[in-house]
Amino acid sequence: MLNLILGGARSGKSRLAEQRAQQSALPVTYIATSEPLDGEMNARVQLHRERRPAEWGLIEEPLALARTLIGNASPGRCLLVDCLTLWLTNLLMLEDPQRLNDERNALLDCLPDLPGEIILVSNETGLGVVPMGELTRRYVDEAGWLHQAIAERCQRVVLTVAGLPLVLKGPAL
Repeated sequence: MLNLILGGARSGKSRLAEQRAQQSALPVTYIATSEPLDGEMNARVQLHRERRPAEWGLIEEPLALARTLIGNASPGRCLLVDCLTLWLTNLLMLEDPQRLNDERNALLDCLPDLPGEIILVSNETGLGVVPMGELTRRYVDEAGWLHQAIAERCQRVVLTVAGLPLVLKGPAL
């Protein structure tokens, strides 16, 4: 089953995704997309590491997400991707529109055929004001379009607010 869990910063979306992965009773591989380039991001990554069960596998992949999903998805396995907006940021920072387009299309194309349980986590950025900077506006636009396309392909979509899940699409949690 394809799951998309959206939420704002510190909304509880990652914790919810980790709980869902644990409750699946399947072997879990955590796919981390962040590139911790500063102390604050290192602290966030450390918090996630400490929270994850030791038996979970870990793959760190900041760019080639579709290839990683295809290579690791299988029946009887849970893949948890945290998070799509960091992955999108990594691609935007390359300043290579073709690479962004290719990676996004590869992800969207592979999702419907992935076996097993797939949990995708992403930051919902479309609830605020329109940002002033061109790159920030592009990021918000790209994230919004990505979320719409992924939500269309997922069987379950959940919005997390204050640690509480609101099921937008699919079966209840």
